[in-house]
Amino acid sequence: MGFILDGLDTEDFDRQYGDKVLLKRIIDYFRPYGKRMAVVGGMIALNSLADTAGPILIARAIDLIGQEPTTRLMLMLTGGILLLGASAWLFNYIRQYFSAYVVGNVVLKLRQDVFEATIKHDLSFYDEHPSGKVVSRVTSDTQDFADVVTLTINLLSQLLLVILLSAWLMTINFWLTIVMIGMTPAAVGIALSFRRVARKVTRRARRVTAKINAQIQESVSGITVAKSFRQEHAIYQTFDENNRQGYQVGVRRGLTLMSIWPIMGLASGLGTALLVYVGGLATRPDTFWSQLSTGVSPGNWYLFMQAVGFYWWPMMNIASFWSQFQDGLSASERAFALIDADPKVIQTASDPIDQIQGRIQFQQVAFSYNDDETVLPEFNLDIQARETVALVGHTGAGKSSIARLITRFYEFQSGQILVDGRDIRSLDLGAYRQQIGLVPQEPFLFSGTVRENIRYSRPGATDEEVAAAAAHISDGDWVHDLPAGLDTDAGERGGSLSMGQRQLVALARVLLKDPAIFILDEATASVDPFTETQIQEGLDTLMQSRTAIVIAHRLSTVKHADRIIVMRSGRIIEEGTHDSLMAQGGHYAELYNTYFRHQSLEYIDGKAWEQGKA
Repeated sequence: MGFILDGLDTEDFDRQYGDKVLLKRIIDYFRPYGKRMAVVGGMIALNSLADTAGPILIARAIDLIGQEPTTRLMLMLTGGILLLGASAWLFNYIRQYFSAYVVGNVVLKLRQDVFEATIKHDLSFYDEHPSGKVVSRVTSDTQDFADVVTLTINLLSQLLLVILLSAWLMTINFWLTIVMIGMTPAAVGIALSFRRVARKVTRRARRVTAKINAQIQESVSGITVAKSFRQEHAIYQTFDENNRQGYQVGVRRGLTLMSIWPIMGLASGLGTALLVYVGGLATRPDTFWSQLSTGVSPGNWYLFMQAVGFYWWPMMNIASFWSQFQDGLSASERAFALIDADPKVIQTASDPIDQIQGRIQFQQVAFSYNDDETVLPEFNLDIQARETVALVGHTGAGKSSIARLITRFYEFQSGQILVDGRDIRSLDLGAYRQQIGLVPQEPFLFSGTVRENIRYSRPGATDEEVAAAAAHISDGDWVHDLPAGLDTDAGERGGSLSMGQRQLVALARVLLKDPAIFILDEATASVDPFTETQIQEGLDTLMQSRTAIVIAHRLSTVKHADRIIVMRSGRIIEEGTHDSLMAQGGHYAELYNTYFRHQSLEYIDGKAWEQGKA
């Protein structure tokens, strides 16, 4: 069965908790609902009493049949049985009502905690773990956590029924009751033997579900690419393989969890046969059991045989509880592991921060995404407040890594990053990021209108402030091109807008935020020349009186910089203005000839002249 488990490795943040630890944490979620749980406990007790009293009344009725009972007495017994049945239904309804309320609130709180922990994780967390698997823990696992509670409540009800029934049977025939109770160790032993294997198979079932969810989400997100390359069949094949793996794991889990029932049924049959045999011996005067027994009436004999069923059914539930319980514990274990995942970005303090000037200093900073490759080895850079710095270099030079470290999305391994002379690790992270505006190469827009997406950076902004921010980007001309202006629906992930329009929305969003530090990560790399001009006009507005770090593949954004930083393999090899670096004839001149020269007006005019001459 080894092939079934391929691809079901644990995540690096997964943890294995003991049952006591899990139960303690689960109970902590129920503490605020102590009074309602007390009502549930009371209803469980009353329901168990009603269920216990029913067979006792029937047994009394059987005894009365042989004593020529009156019609009135039989009607009273019948009414009593009906009343007990109605009472049991009422008690069970109240129990279910309060249980549903408490369980719903507990799952709500757990899901809030899991999602809160999820959105607080560093970006490196999402680089390493597929979003579909994270979603599975937030949704499926938290919902299945409710099974733990439901099973626990049912267990208490069944356990109390067994205790009450055993106590009553003790008053009828002590030794027959002892024989019946003596079957308990066998039931418990069978249940506990399933405990570990049940936890193992349920944990694997959770993993394969998360794997399928991740693959489905990735396929839907990338459906445009798949269709453009006619790879729908390949996507389906991958899904089919994962789905079949899920089937195999699910079958194995089902067989494991359900196999306890026939085993417990066999044990129940053997126990019933033993009790019938001992009860038969008790009716014979020449046996050891008859000397211990005080005699059993027909009604009591019926009650005993009924009790075997009433006794073994709860015992079967109690015994199977441990195997089924592991399913809920596995779900809660995965949810708690996500909550407890250790952050990689760690603040040493949370010093308040108001308005910053924007000076940024890298001092001997070493950074790597993993242990295999160092991205920035002992990196040093001093960016003055309100200075515009352009970072250029080949792919992999470390440009984007600098932006990610400034925004505190990743943790560096050594050195210091200072903002206005203060260690970035000592600042209140939320207040600090409020001072930063980031426009990535592919801006993300949420479902909703353009107006709502611009307001996302400052939810309290008025419509007038949003419109003013949009109007400051390229004089607001781009807004007139939208079908419904600022009320145009952006669509999922901004799919209703062009790439250039999404960039303009992102620029307006940052402008509304009014940050002290502005970071542009190759935002004009994938747009047409006209939109590039609009974006450049927006950039000119954004860069005024702000510290700006520009990672660019466009000459227009590079030439406007106060200083150009040329990088290679995580090190600064040149810096200066465009003209000074071109005069040096070094690496920047090489980059210019490779990437930028064809974007210059001189090059374009020259090509036009050559074509006209031809």
